Amino acid sequence: MGIKERKERHKEDLRQRILDAAKVLFLKEGYEATSIRKIASAIEFSPTTIYLYYKDKNDIIYTLQKEGFKVLRTKFSALSNVDDPFERLKAMGRTYLQFSMENREFYELMFIMKEPLEYLQKICGSEAEQWDDGVEAFNFLVYTIAECQRSGYFKGHDTKMFSLLVWSTCTACVRLICTGISPMSLRSI
Repeated sequence: MGIKERKERHKEDLRQRILDAAKVLFLKEGYEATSIRKIASAIEFSPTTIYLYYKDKNDIIYTLQKEGFKVLRTKFSALSNVDDPFERLKAMGRTYLQFSMENREFYELMFIMKEPLEYLQKICGSEAEQWDDGVEAFNFLVYTIAECQRSGYFKGHDTKMFSLLVWSTCTACVRLICTGISPMSLRSI
């Protein structure tokens, strides 16, 4: 391995260390209480070093969110070979729940913490096009719902709105599970 490759690997390692430290701090101390200085201290580098890789903490949290959606999209993509759209939809629900349990840190950053969502709203129209994995994950759900509708399910519902309802329902189930309530226990209500 040459000097150029070693330098590039060092840059990538440092970039990942910044993200890992930021993820821990965001979840432990909250977005507002986490500063670039705290992230730098956690990785034992100067704050200036972090600014070589990320323009601010919004950029860091946005990068973490994109990383999480990439993982989720990859898991959804593996289901594209399920021919029956209703079976695929059920598998997507199980995959979403499994993802949220196995990747709680990403899940918190992607769907629970309000700051990343507020930042995403601010950049919509500029950098939002770079949020491809999140858009693709949702579009795969929309595509699956549309196929279900063509097969006779969910007729009379707007495809995108119904997709949002399904996504929201899965998110609510995850929140219940995370708080120790089984969604199945709510059947008796």
